[in-house]
Amino acid sequence: MKITVIGGSGLIGKKLVNNLRQLGHEVVAASPSLGVNSITGEGLAEAIRGAQVVVDVTSPPSFEDQAVMEFFETSTRNLLAAEAAAGVNHHVALSVVGTDRLLQSGYFRAKMAQEELIKSSKIPYTIVRATQFFEFVGSIAYVATEGDTVRLPSALTQPMAADDVAAAVADCTIGEPVNGMVEVAGPDQIRLDELARHFLSATGDKRQVVTDENALYFASVAVNDQSLVPSDGDARVTSTRFEDWLGQSVKQV
Repeated sequence: MKITVIGGSGLIGKKLVNNLRQLGHEVVAASPSLGVNSITGEGLAEAIRGAQVVVDVTSPPSFEDQAVMEFFETSTRNLLAAEAAAGVNHHVALSVVGTDRLLQSGYFRAKMAQEELIKSSKIPYTIVRATQFFEFVGSIAYVATEGDTVRLPSALTQPMAADDVAAAVADCTIGEPVNGMVEVAGPDQIRLDELARHFLSATGDKRQVVTDENALYFASVAVNDQSLVPSDGDARVTSTRFEDWLGQSVKQV
């Protein structure tokens, strides 16, 4: 099967391309650095030509409210139009668990707009909503840092490894379209402040994590125990635990 991965040079994209190729599929990795731009349309028709499935794992170059909205709306419209012209029969997109509960954030409003465009198209689709990646815990702490203090709420999370995200997207890519959502999450729930505390301790970072229920997630949105975890019991649960990933990551560093 021919599969085109839009965003194929990013964190998830590279892993996904490798996974699908190992499964024996013909995979086109597409991104601006590889000559394919879903915003300008450069190389898009050629990259999609002959593909049965197109997977969108793109990330915006800017997270400013207007810029991120323009990115996801323009990119998604261009992708869906090119797919319709090429006869693609499955559109897969990576999104975020809790998107509809985090609309204070411009990023999540943009992800919601992306999802709505996919749902309203005539192309069969699967939207894979994943929880936060282990790989982004350092960024969460960085954004929440004031001097030597990291201020985070104690909201529940259920984060997962990027390898597991890519594996879950690969499973959905080679499966039949569900014309709906698939939620994927890590095996354990852990509170956001504790997640950062464990990460900083393991990496020898001297910053102190202070639990502050008024602190915002990524400095943009208030969260509670329902915001960052799957909405029901049907989520696919992956196997990599945070402690195991963290131990391996520290060894590699």
